[in-house]
Parts: sequence; structure tokens; C-alpha cells
Amino acid sequence: MGFNLHADNGDPPQVRNWRVHLMAIIMSMGSLAMGYDTAVIGGTMALDSFKRDYGLNGVTQHQRDTLQGNIVSTFQAGTFFGALLTFPIGERFGRKKAIMFAVFIFLIGGTLMTSANGRLPLIYAGRAIAGFGIGSVSLLVPVYIAETSPPSIRGRLVGIFEILSQGGGMCGFWINYIVNRTVSSDTKTQWIIPLALQLLPGIFLFCGIFWCPETPRWYAKQDRWEECTATLAWIRKLPEDHDYLKAELEDIRAQSYFGRPPPEAKNTNKWYLSRLFQKGTRNRVGIGLLLMAMQNLTGVNIITYYSPRIFETLGIQGTDTKLFATGFYGVAKTLGMIIFSLWLVEKVGRRKGLIWGAFIGSIPMWYIGGYVYKNDPTSASARGEVARTGWGYLAMVCVYLYGLIYCATWQGITWVYCSEIFPLDIRMLCVAITTADQWLWSFIVSRTTPYMITSLGYGTYMFFGSLMVVMGIWSWFFVPETKGKTLEEMEVIFGAITEQELQQGRKNAEYELNEKDSKIVVQHVENANPSKKEF
Repeated sequence: MGFNLHADNGDPPQVRNWRVHLMAIIMSMGSLAMGYDTAVIGGTMALDSFKRDYGLNGVTQHQRDTLQGNIVSTFQAGTFFGALLTFPIGERFGRKKAIMFAVFIFLIGGTLMTSANGRLPLIYAGRAIAGFGIGSVSLLVPVYIAETSPPSIRGRLVGIFEILSQGGGMCGFWINYIVNRTVSSDTKTQWIIPLALQLLPGIFLFCGIFWCPETPRWYAKQDRWEECTATLAWIRKLPEDHDYLKAELEDIRAQSYFGRPPPEAKNTNKWYLSRLFQKGTRNRVGIGLLLMAMQNLTGVNIITYYSPRIFETLGIQGTDTKLFATGFYGVAKTLGMIIFSLWLVEKVGRRKGLIWGAFIGSIPMWYIGGYVYKNDPTSASARGEVARTGWGYLAMVCVYLYGLIYCATWQGITWVYCSEIFPLDIRMLCVAITTADQWLWSFIVSRTTPYMITSLGYGTYMFFGSLMVVMGIWSWFFVPETKGKTLEEMEVIFGAITEQELQQGRKNAEYELNEKDSKIVVQHVENANPSKKEF
């Protein structure tokens, strides 16, 4: 036994190899771009050069809120449509080619933002196009990683996607701080540098993806079993006749067997759409939609997108100081994701992580709201009272503590859960729906946050803190544990089929495969010995 960092489900150690980890890291370059692009804009909008070039100076607070909300939320609008509209490409041409397409779109959008030169329409267009590419990446990459990962470390590998996402966000925070300290605000270079650097992870992903294979489960969905077997053996670093590999292939065949349209189905697209509402699938879709909505309703985006503004409400003045404080928030979130990926997701589990993350994570949010209510730091700063007490510093610590708890639980678990629970035949469609839902709620929260901070003040924090308590109660009653389970076992966990039906499906799939192999052998014999009737 001993201490380990993977789920104890009987996976042989060979499957937890360097190949599957390197594949996850390469694919997660897309999430590095996602995290960076998401986080960098808040600090960039706080730079004096950006405010000058894009008309954020000399306007009323309401106008400033509107401009900031528009710049931030056009990105979320793009991600929503990217996640929703790209899944047919991933289904028809494969996960790998679809990711390449998504990265190309993102690079176009990032280039437009970098070259906007003070023109708001170009910033809006660039944010929307880059958002479309990032939305596609956020749909495709978790599915790719889940479909190639062994069950014992699937959470860890999908967690790499989130580690790099938060790492990208941390880089975005600190780069804004560095350029604010080192680059003169008299030149537009100050805001161009942060926006230009978002292109680097996209380039890394586009180059690295050529080494990565297509997922075995996509090959299985296309009935390309030889490629499925060979690719799975390469990823697992096991021979094709290994018992573990045979068992995994049997499970893949069984799920393919259950996901076939019936012979009488005339419109297969309509039948696949109806699969969303079948027993054992509709509950998964509902859980996925609620998880992605709740992830945003934890209130994390009010800090991620508007962190300089949040620290301003805590009495911190000066662009330099606010960006410095925001940089440590990025460090806290990245540390939380490392805790999640290396330990919590596979040892504590998905369900317990959601429950405890909601209850404990609400405490810092409540304290921040109480501090803002009691001390009204914004008004105090306006009066020139800039001295901060120990209670104020504790409020800052609570911001960091909240980021750590959130990323160790709700941030990563929702993406892992929604990438692993759905059936093979409609997995991409289901993940597209849940990912689009995530970006929809991100759009809603980011668009309304500046007005909430201005008008509600302390009530904003208390509102989200209360929601987190409700989320913990919901998770207690409605979220099943999936730690260490295969993708095919999800059918049993969520009630689509019974364990006996799964075993029978394995037998039926194996029988059909043997029948197909027998026909191929017979055909080869007939080709080698043509009938004399032909002469």
C-alpha cells in the first residue's frame, strides 16, 4: 500500500506514464492561454496607458463600469458560442484536428487585440474572436484528456488543464504589475505587452499537438478498432494482448454497443438528440449544467476580473499597489489548483471536495462582506483616511484564502466531472452544452459585477457567500462520487444501465466483434480460393 497520489482502483503502474502526462501538459497550453486571457484584462484596464487610449479617463463611474463590462463580457460571449458550435468538428474530424482549428481562431483574435491601437471596435472584435477559440479549447481539451487518461489519475490529468489555467491567470496578474513598474505609461507599449504575450501559449499548443495522437475513444466511435487498439496500447505503454488493455477495450465496446441508434431509427441526429432526455442521461446533463452555473455563482469572477477594483474597496490605493495585491491572488489560486490536482481530486474525491469547498469557501466571502459593511473602506479612502488596521489586512488574506479554497475544489472539480460523466456517443454534445453554460454564467456575472460592486457594496460578497452554502447542501444530496471509476462505469453510477446490463453489453459487443473477425477471415479465404464457377 503506502502513500500515493492516485486513486486505488487497481490500475497497473505502467499506465501512469510520462506519455499521458506530457500529452496533458501539451493540450493544457490552451488552458494557459485561457487563464491568461481571462485574468490579464482586469489589470490591463487598470493601466494608465490603457485608460488613456481607450477613453476610460474623464468619464463617470457608470460609464466606466459600462466600458469595462463590455470589454470583459465580449470575451465571454465569444467563449459561449465557441463551446456550443465547435462540437460537430470534434465529432466529425476528431478531437485533435478540432483543437488545432480552435487554436488558429484564438491566434487571430489575440492578434487583433494586440494591434487595436486604441480603437474600441477592434478590442471588442479581438476579444470576441479570441473568446470563440478559447471556448472551443475549453470544450475539447478536457474531453481529450479524459478520453486518454487512466481512471486512477484522470482527475490529476484534467487538473493539469486547470493548473495551467490558473498559472496563466497568475502570469497575467504579475505581467501587468511588471509593465506598470517598468514601462512608461506615456507609451502604448505598456498595454500592448500584456496583450501580445497571450499568443505564446497558443503557439506552443499548435506546435506540440502534432506529437499527440487522436483519442482511442474517438476511433472507437468511428468503428476504427485497429487504430483504437494501437493508440490505446501506445498511450498506456502496454502490449495489445495485456489483460488490462483487453478489459478497457471491452468496456469501450460495451459503451459503443449501448450508444448505437436502434435499427428502426430513420433520423439518427434526432435520435442522438433524444438521448439527452433518456433515463440516466438527463440527470447527468442537469448535474453538469448546475455545476457549471454554480461554479460562477461562487463569486470567483468578481475577484478574477475586477481584482484591482475589489482591492480598491478594501482601501488599497494606487495602480501599482492594487496590481501587486492582485498578483498574490493569482499565486493563491495556482497553489489551490496544485493541491487539487496532486492530492484532493483523487484522494478526497469529487463529491466531498464540492461539499467542503462550498461550506469552508463561504467563510472568507462572509468576512469580506462584513468588513466592507463595518469600515466602508472606499469612502474612507475618498476622505483621505488611508490607514489600514489588522482587520483590513485580514480581509486581504481572506481574498487569497478564498481563491485557494475555490481552486482546490469548485474550479477544478466541475471541469473534471463534466468531462468524465457523459456517454461516449453524445459526450461531445453534452460537454458542449455544459461548457457553453459555464461561459454563459461567466458572461452574466462579469457583465453585472461592476454594477453590483458599485450599488450593493458589501452585499455583493454576502450574496455570493450565501449561494455557496446552498451549493454545499445541493452537492451533499445530488452529486454521486466518480473517483477512480472508468468512463464506461458512469453508465451504472448514474442509472442508465444496471451492472448486469453492462456485463451483458460487454458479451454482446465481444460476440459482434468475433463475428466481424470471422467474416473477415472467410472473405480472405474466398479471395485466396476463388470459385471454379468464375472460369
